[in-house]
Amino acid sequence: MADIQAILKQYWGHEAFRPGQEDIINSVLAGNDTLAILPTGGGKSVCFQVPAMAMEGVCLVVSPLIALMKDQVENLKKRGISAAALHAGQPERERDLILDNCVFGVTKFLYLSPERLQTELFLARVKRMNVNLIAVDEAHCISQWGYDFRPPYLEIAKLREVLPAIPVLALTASATEAVKTDIQEKLQFRKQQVFQQSFARKNLSYSVLPTEDKEGRLREILQKMPGTAIVYVRNRRRTLELAQWLQKQGVKAAAYHAGLPHQTRATAQTDWIQDRVRVIVATNAFGMGIDKPDVRLVVHLDLPDSLEAYYQEVGRAGRDGKYSYATVLLGPEDAPLLLKKTEEAYPPVETVKRVYQALANFYQLATGSGAFQSFDFDLAHFCRTYQLSPVEAHYSLKQLESEGLLQLNEGFYSPSKVSFLLSNTQLYEFQILNETLEPIIKGLLRLYGGEMFRDFVKISEAGLAKHLALPEASIRQQLQHLHQRKVLVYEPQHDGPQVQFTAPRFSADALPIDHKRLQLFRERAVGKAQAVVAFMQNRKQCRTLQILAYFGEQSTEPCRICDYCLAQKKKKKLAENKLHMEARVLSHLKETPLHPKSIAMHFSSSEQELLGDLLQEMLESGLVQYAANGNLERKGK
Repeated sequence: MADIQAILKQYWGHEAFRPGQEDIINSVLAGNDTLAILPTGGGKSVCFQVPAMAMEGVCLVVSPLIALMKDQVENLKKRGISAAALHAGQPERERDLILDNCVFGVTKFLYLSPERLQTELFLARVKRMNVNLIAVDEAHCISQWGYDFRPPYLEIAKLREVLPAIPVLALTASATEAVKTDIQEKLQFRKQQVFQQSFARKNLSYSVLPTEDKEGRLREILQKMPGTAIVYVRNRRRTLELAQWLQKQGVKAAAYHAGLPHQTRATAQTDWIQDRVRVIVATNAFGMGIDKPDVRLVVHLDLPDSLEAYYQEVGRAGRDGKYSYATVLLGPEDAPLLLKKTEEAYPPVETVKRVYQALANFYQLATGSGAFQSFDFDLAHFCRTYQLSPVEAHYSLKQLESEGLLQLNEGFYSPSKVSFLLSNTQLYEFQILNETLEPIIKGLLRLYGGEMFRDFVKISEAGLAKHLALPEASIRQQLQHLHQRKVLVYEPQHDGPQVQFTAPRFSADALPIDHKRLQLFRERAVGKAQAVVAFMQNRKQCRTLQILAYFGEQSTEPCRICDYCLAQKKKKKLAENKLHMEARVLSHLKETPLHPKSIAMHFSSSEQELLGDLLQEMLESGLVQYAANGNLERKGK
């Protein structure tokens, strides 16, 4: 078995592991089923990638997000490590090649969505693979107690029946005690083995600022606090509006949400990572898999759905260990709005059935057909076609997903790809008989090489058009023609959302919806939203201690840097200096009334932080009063 320190150095360029990583890796190498709970930015990927590199065979990585899988595959390839991803929307030929490469030992990491575990194609091939590890990313998705339950994650247990001797490593950034227990039970751990870093972030200052002017308060914060920032909002339109408003205020800002074109998203992300843009305004689609260590500020303009989601999002600040801020701007209507939206997220079953029927009609699927078929999906066009409320349709589709009947994939970018179906000899014979298509075939081979006979290769239609001095539309037409004649498989670029039916189409009346489970999920979601509201409104306890208690971690040591702790420190300091400062205020007011700003000029900057509270106390106790012109004077003058 290879030396894990040498692997870390060779492929990742690090001299040492982060806290907790080495213990997790050694547990995996010892063959133990292992649950690793590491905070956002704690280096979860290394915990399965390093031990997999140290062992013979292929590592199976179950992950729920296609965009995240694709990013990790590309990152591994850049390090010289063979990796591939199986997900919805790929042609059968591509899936075949990927699985064959795993069987023959060509591929080291196979990323796949949990839905892929159910397919006969995968189950038949996995039995022939030399699997060394099953890594389950975002493992909280397997738990009905978690905040993002995905029924297909339950299929991982069936995979264990096929690979009984292979250890499982489950990874997540946050889990309550109930979720930790549930993960281990659902994944059939042979014995409990949990490695957990503290949920406390010693360099992260939490604060909740009540305000009726969120934009103005955000501008003030950005003026006071230097460094890179993420601003989270709930809806896509708001990302664009707020980014434009910030730009008008002289702040370099960009918008990011999953509905934007790939190039727009990529440019915004790259500009932000490379500090050409200071602030990125985003929905919660942004942040997973992005390793930017110097984020100084994360601001929430809207409340997150759960404390788990909040903890993950604010965890993107201060990964370099330097002092950073997590700030919520809390409006007067935010708490009732969150509870209302949580209720809306669980539409009546009849609405869910109506949306399912409309979706089946939209794609003209007969009853019993459609299993594992993927389709491009435009929610706005779908709702217009069937006169559906976009809100009801969105949440109905989410409920159908939670029941394991379909899978929604937000827009992810997939470049055009080509793979030859004919052998070299067969292709040569085809060229002789089809002279008009010979130039494009030669162009493909010249630009992209013989790898296309063994695998799918990314191509650029624009690059081919330039090379052959032809219009790009002509190149696409010829590639489609070659695809239809089964000379090659041509998968055009796509960048939009997709929907996949993960079960054969049911008639709407026979839709297998578990009413009791839906009601249970509704109650849990409301409970999680209420926990968010309680956290935001609780001004009587350290923020970090509140978060630790929620995740079942016992501590009595306050963080000393959240809004509550700083307010307590200020109160203590005021109490210590109160009599002395009070006497000085009264002395300055002895001769003539003064405006509070004029009084402040007689105090140091550290004293000025306490002066506002002191003057308020002096007003309430009757020592001073406001004169008609707005100045302060001693009572009785």
